[in-house]
Amino acid sequence: EKMIRVFICMVLWLTGLSLKAQSGLSLQDCRNLAVENNKKLKIADEEIQSGLAQKEEAFTKYLPGIDAAGIYMRNQKKMNLLEHDAYLPVGALQADGSWRPRPDQVQIINGQAVPKDYALLPKEAMSVDDRNTAILQLGLTQPVYMGGKIRAYNRLAGLSLELAYSKRELELQNVIELSDEAYWQVVSLINRKKLAEKYVETLKKFERDIDLMYKTGLSTKADVLSVKVKLNEAEMQQLRVEDGLSLARMHLNQVCGLSTDTIFPLKDENIVINKVQGFEQLSLEQIYAKRPEVVGLELATRIYKKKEKIALAEYLPTVALTANYLTMTPSFFNGISTKFDGMWSVGVGVKAPLFHWGASRKSLRNARAQTGMAEYRLQEVKEQIELQVRQSEFKIKEVAKKLEMAGTNLEKANENLKLANLGFQEGTIPVSNVLEAQSAWLSAHSELIDSRIEMKLCEVYLQKAYGILGQEN
Repeated sequence: EKMIRVFICMVLWLTGLSLKAQSGLSLQDCRNLAVENNKKLKIADEEIQSGLAQKEEAFTKYLPGIDAAGIYMRNQKKMNLLEHDAYLPVGALQADGSWRPRPDQVQIINGQAVPKDYALLPKEAMSVDDRNTAILQLGLTQPVYMGGKIRAYNRLAGLSLELAYSKRELELQNVIELSDEAYWQVVSLINRKKLAEKYVETLKKFERDIDLMYKTGLSTKADVLSVKVKLNEAEMQQLRVEDGLSLARMHLNQVCGLSTDTIFPLKDENIVINKVQGFEQLSLEQIYAKRPEVVGLELATRIYKKKEKIALAEYLPTVALTANYLTMTPSFFNGISTKFDGMWSVGVGVKAPLFHWGASRKSLRNARAQTGMAEYRLQEVKEQIELQVRQSEFKIKEVAKKLEMAGTNLEKANENLKLANLGFQEGTIPVSNVLEAQSAWLSAHSELIDSRIEMKLCEVYLQKAYGILGQEN
């Protein structure tokens, strides 16, 4: 049933994607596809899962640990406490308080001097069958004071998790920037392709007019050749634009995780932009709070400070409570027995470092140096971000002026081409002037397309500089 549900969801998703592709994919659609299929973002998601697990694992350091240990050994020999049978004399105390048999009370048995009155202690009675030895231990340890290491580890795990989220946000903005660049590049080339087709169509019509005029003697062979040369150049340019569009589509498909030979319309193909989109200008402090790079380095600095505390904790003693239960066979708690028998014990353990050749001091010095490096990196990144923000703000103002000028130039180019065509029809303007007017018209249209695409990209770069790319949707 689970596989069926997954299959149905995939079919519905692909159907929805197909319908969207037919109606045209928007910029946000491409962003969503890029985010969904980007491998680096998937790695960042796994790092977040790793951070969550690490944080949960760090909390367990506060809790008591329970461990079990066991050992079994098969020994070759039994343990004998006596080499031979023992003969214990039986008698009375002497007058001096000592006890010893008189010489006439001693007899020789198996080469041993044995009292006539004795108690036999056989060798077997003092043997322990330890050929099968087993020991089992169950222990509990509760940390009481670890020099602040456990608390520092928990805070370190929390900061590491925040750092993983920050890295993911940075990667997300990089993916959105990449998808936006690919999207607007395709839009740019689609419009250039339309322009190239229109230019070629215009030149072909002009070529037919010139040929007709040449046949009637109203134009020269040089005029005909000039138009043909321009037409060949325009067709070559059209071919280059078509090739560039194919490559740009492949790149966009690759970014979106689609097949490279997929062709789908874009909703912004007929791009019309005449002014810059308004953005609220943010202060540097607001920008620093939003930029993942700054957030990540601030977290890294705090992480190194926690590592300083961990290194400092190596100077301090540690205290722990212990409780254990030990059972073994053979056992010696109530005589010698081959049955399992055991006992419990509780205690307090204290460990204090005394002398380790300055290892703790060197570790602390290393941690402080790492913190210093992180602080310098943070300062450097803030300076770079300030420059990036100022450049982006300046660039978008520059492109706004450029866009306005491109619109004005296009109006002039249209008027110039209209007058040139009119003059040519009246016979007052030569072919070369018409071709120049057509080239100026093409250049003005191209400049307007470039300005509009550049404006959209500048908006993307400014949003990324502000740290808000992708947050407005």
